[in-house]
Amino acid sequence: MKILISDGLSKKGQEIIENAGIECVNQHYSPEELLENIKDYDCILVRSATKVPKEVIDAGENLKVIARGGAGIDNIDHQYAKTKGIPTLNTPAANSASVAELAVAHMFALARFLHKSNVTMRDGKWNKKEYKGIELNGRTLGIVGCGKIGQLTAGRANGLGMNVIGYDPFIKEAEGIEMVSFDELLAKADFVSLHVPKQAEPVIGAKEIAKMKDGVYLINCARGGVVDEAALLDALNSEKVAGAGIDVYVEEPTNNIELVSHPNVSVTPHVGASTTEAQERVGSEIAEKIVAALKG
Repeated sequence: MKILISDGLSKKGQEIIENAGIECVNQHYSPEELLENIKDYDCILVRSATKVPKEVIDAGENLKVIARGGAGIDNIDHQYAKTKGIPTLNTPAANSASVAELAVAHMFALARFLHKSNVTMRDGKWNKKEYKGIELNGRTLGIVGCGKIGQLTAGRANGLGMNVIGYDPFIKEAEGIEMVSFDELLAKADFVSLHVPKQAEPVIGAKEIAKMKDGVYLINCARGGVVDEAALLDALNSEKVAGAGIDVYVEEPTNNIELVSHPNVSVTPHVGASTTEAQERVGSEIAEKIVAALKG
């Protein structure tokens, strides 16, 4: 058996697969090349860079498993794969702590102007009087999506002395979070942090932003498209939104230069899961799942 590792895998993860007698091929193909070569593999393992649409699944004559090292599987046509009897594996909790910490990091960056001062000081400027920040202690954090990542974010926010409220249509109780309606969260939160899967429509658009406090901070380390980027840019320009921390974008790499270069935006290039610890957890967990599926 042979597995295509399209977007990389930790050394420990690859060792787990190879020790099970499965050949690993580390190769990132272009979409056209993938269509041509996928027939040679029993399994494809991707991260966020490689897409696995219906055409690739059909071309994968020997495909038995599709795997995603990470939580979201929106880059895989998993529903179609299911109709062909091909399971889609992922690691929904392995990178949760890393994403939660990045969300908090963006809150700190915005609250204390780290995103600005790191640039202006390199230009030789000493803008001390311009960087009068706020404390996170005592502020209200509204978490939209109270699954594993949302709850870990809440735990860290509680430790900072923040008041945490949350909304999730599927979760009624969560430790350290006062569950409220969506509208109440929008009205009360000083910071709004999104922890939801990709949606057909934005969760936060112009209508939702209008219901927020003036001077709110918005954090998106979830998925590109859950925030309407045009509406967010308008709100930043009007100062309705005081600042935004963004790790994910509608298009990646993003070409929305006006948004990412806005002076009140703290940005990262989709690095929520990019920690040593998360990569080790993701690699080992997805490797074990692949071996179980192919050998079981």
